[in-house]
Amino acid sequence: MVGMHDLAELPVASSSAIHADVAGTRLTLIEGGSERLRLLLRMIDGAQKSVRLLFYMMDADAVGEAVRDALVRAAERGCTVDVILDGFGSDIPSDFFDPLNRVGGKSCLFNPRIGVRYLLRNHQKLVVIDDKEAITGGANLTVDYMSDHSDERWRDLWLHLEGAAVRPAARYFDALHGWTVRKGPKLRELRRILHRHTQRSGALRWQYTGPVRRGHPWTVGVARDLHEAGRLDMISAYFSPPFAMLRRLRRLGRRGEVRIVTAARSDNNATIAAARHTYRRLLSHGVRMFEYQPEKLHTKLLILDDVVHIGSANFDFRSLYLNLEMMLRIQDAGFAAQMRAYFEQELAKCQEITPALHRKRAHWWRRLKWALSNFLVTAVDYTVTRRLNFGPEG
Repeated sequence: MVGMHDLAELPVASSSAIHADVAGTRLTLIEGGSERLRLLLRMIDGAQKSVRLLFYMMDADAVGEAVRDALVRAAERGCTVDVILDGFGSDIPSDFFDPLNRVGGKSCLFNPRIGVRYLLRNHQKLVVIDDKEAITGGANLTVDYMSDHSDERWRDLWLHLEGAAVRPAARYFDALHGWTVRKGPKLRELRRILHRHTQRSGALRWQYTGPVRRGHPWTVGVARDLHEAGRLDMISAYFSPPFAMLRRLRRLGRRGEVRIVTAARSDNNATIAAARHTYRRLLSHGVRMFEYQPEKLHTKLLILDDVVHIGSANFDFRSLYLNLEMMLRIQDAGFAAQMRAYFEQELAKCQEITPALHRKRAHWWRRLKWALSNFLVTAVDYTVTRRLNFGPEG
């Protein structure tokens, strides 16, 4: 467990060597948990005008309290502070943000009264400071995402942005915030926001997806990239894509090279079982599957030739079609080469799942559990399937 003393001892500099300047924006990969927390607190404490913060999960632990207190300090300095948290994913008491609200900051929960409560979740992660710098990625605001020493830590990434690409993300946040706090928000208005703010040209493109009827913006974009690519390296903690996406992966496996890293460890064994349900057909079409061994995996990363996608979306049905997700598409050969080197580093920590190993594992009762898990993680929120007793995956 990380305490307040640990927060004061965070390292001063990022250990990541991955930097790039693309389309007027400086990109820096943030790999370590303590680096993420130190960066976030530095950014909030340096804010002069505004802080926008959007997360799926925030806990009332040492990390959550440190971030909230930094937000309070920003509001006391006169900054406009707006916070959106998912009402289903975050574990905070109702009075947690009272200190922020008392000094003029604003916090709200994304908890729309549309349909069944868990069917529409906001899984996005975004911080925007003064319209000048931003953070996006997969890590949530809890101790286990912001530590390099916790036994329950998650392996994940953030991307730090400085420059031209920040302002479009701020505009998206403002539109989403207005929809979230509006009384009786309409789903069609949310769909318009997702389409309006998705960028369809340029080397850097913010792309969103959610519960739209057709033409899911990021989903359509990544499907097009899969069709055009000759090579894919993917890390997806939760991997259970629908049939159409599996078919695209198989086609790419036949004509090119596909390597996919999924989780061997998680706090949600149903997601591991769901991924294993997809292995047989992928392996039979030349796709190579790997499982990450050292710690729980939460990374979301795709590298397709010279294009990188990084953000909040898993490669599963919920992220592709139901959850609100954001991904940054980066088309730059130099950055893609650096990210592929990162992928190779992660691959060295994996076990390859060969066809022979998969057949050995696939007893009839395991196949049944894998199929059931795949169905359930498609239908219900991750926090629901986490509570189900599926037993460990061997």
